[in-house]
Amino acid sequence: MSNDESALGHDRPVASGPSGNAALAAVREHKPDVFITDVEMPLMSGLDVARLLKGQTQARIIVLTNFARAGYLRRALEAGVSGYVLKARPAGELAEAVRRVHQGLRVIDPQLAAESWSCDADPLTPRQREILQLATEGASTARIAERLGISAGTVRNYLSEAILELGAANRIEAARIAREKGWL
Repeated sequence: MSNDESALGHDRPVASGPSGNAALAAVREHKPDVFITDVEMPLMSGLDVARLLKGQTQARIIVLTNFARAGYLRRALEAGVSGYVLKARPAGELAEAVRRVHQGLRVIDPQLAAESWSCDADPLTPRQREILQLATEGASTARIAERLGISAGTVRNYLSEAILELGAANRIEAARIAREKGWL
């Protein structure tokens, strides 16, 4: 245990995971006081991990990321995170953010918080977002349908709805728009 861990009162091991799925499993197994995640991770985003953990763990969640996008911040807050901090901040500020979240306080990057008040609301449903994300990863309609246990026609309907909601011409443009806004 390091001095930093002692300062926070940790007496449990620290774990890490190379993917969203591994991080989710590690939080469930180790039951940390504070869980730090990034937005983008393999297999499952940190925002999805936070959403799945909401109400299932006592861990306070911090998103530590390079993504200064108001849409991500909104999704993070909806998922119940206690902190949203940018990696570019000095190390001392990052450590202080962890301490404050551990104490039960909320820490949000101030500039990003101000921007989030004026950003567009995410028009995508969680299922539209999930299907659009899988499509951007190169999965075919049939493969998405198989993976989610729904019909190919239903996948096409969700993609069409997402394209329409975003005012896009196709799924590629829809994904670009959604990613730029922090909705995907």
